[in-house]
Amino acid sequence: MQAFLKGTSSQSTRPLKEKGGGTSGEKKQKSVPWVEKYRPKCMEEVAYQEEVVAVLKRTIEGADLPNLLFYGPPGTGKTSTILAAARELYGPELYRQRVLELNASDERGIQVVREKVKRFAQLTVAGHRTDGKPCPPFKIIILDEADSMTNAAQAALRRTMEKESRTTRFCLICNYVSRIIEPLTSRCSKFRFKPLANQVQEERLLDICTKENLKYSKEAIAALVKVSEGDLRKAITFLQSAARLNTDNDITESDVIEIAGVRAFTASYFITVIVTGFMHCGTFEKLEISVRNMVDEGYAATQIINQLHEAVIEEELNDKQKSAITEKMAEVDKCLVDGADEYLQMLSLCSVIMQQASQPN
Repeated sequence: MQAFLKGTSSQSTRPLKEKGGGTSGEKKQKSVPWVEKYRPKCMEEVAYQEEVVAVLKRTIEGADLPNLLFYGPPGTGKTSTILAAARELYGPELYRQRVLELNASDERGIQVVREKVKRFAQLTVAGHRTDGKPCPPFKIIILDEADSMTNAAQAALRRTMEKESRTTRFCLICNYVSRIIEPLTSRCSKFRFKPLANQVQEERLLDICTKENLKYSKEAIAALVKVSEGDLRKAITFLQSAARLNTDNDITESDVIEIAGVRAFTASYFITVIVTGFMHCGTFEKLEISVRNMVDEGYAATQIINQLHEAVIEEELNDKQKSAITEKMAEVDKCLVDGADEYLQMLSLCSVIMQQASQPN
């Protein structure tokens, strides 16, 4: 299950006077995003990643930790798992001194490795836990989104990992392990984070709804699970947005669909009504107008492609037609990632669908 670690700012209990009355601690608690508010505080609260948690627990008990590489889909608990493990290793007193967290998507150049990472790795460890528990003699450097680091930065990191192995452990976190160079992956214990099962997401969402006193329907929770596609962080964000949309905290399926930016059509609607229907009319102009309206309504092209993929699979087309359409979808998806025009790409895709749908099965 998606692991979420509560931010330290939300734990502040010192009352400070505000202009409107009340305390800043209370207002901060209300303003904290739910993805931060409901992060697990310890390893026991990390669910669904049983293999990773079991290995980390045994490692923590022995006070020894190898270099780690966490990879998997977004929103499955990679960052929060290592943060929870670090808090259990060092306790609240030494956590800030012993852990360096860098987001490699912002700080990914070779200069960061040479300066921030190397300087922190060379620091000596000192201090003991006040609760008497054993404290490991090493620090942890967490490089989030490490697959965004340049190859030069990754190569520079390799030498630092070797040289400072006595006092420093590294945890690399990424979505795509293939983007990490082989010399780094060979120095790390690799753990794959699985996409979250629908039941696991539903349980966490229902728990949050209960704690926040939200009214909801089964259809709304099912819609949240579907649009999040295994990303619990996205599901919780959509849930909070839906709760803020209505003053009575009543979560409906239509609210979820509206917030998620999902075009509300059934599985075969697009093909049978828009594409096949225009094919019978024999006018490409109507297809062009429909695609233009779809883009002008503000729906993301990538979201439409995901829904179209499901529609094509469920549609009564033969395998040859489906393969031609899905191959075109892959090309369009790549073009969109590279920054191509959404209208032209969607028009190109719909033209192929229209052409294939017009052929006899």
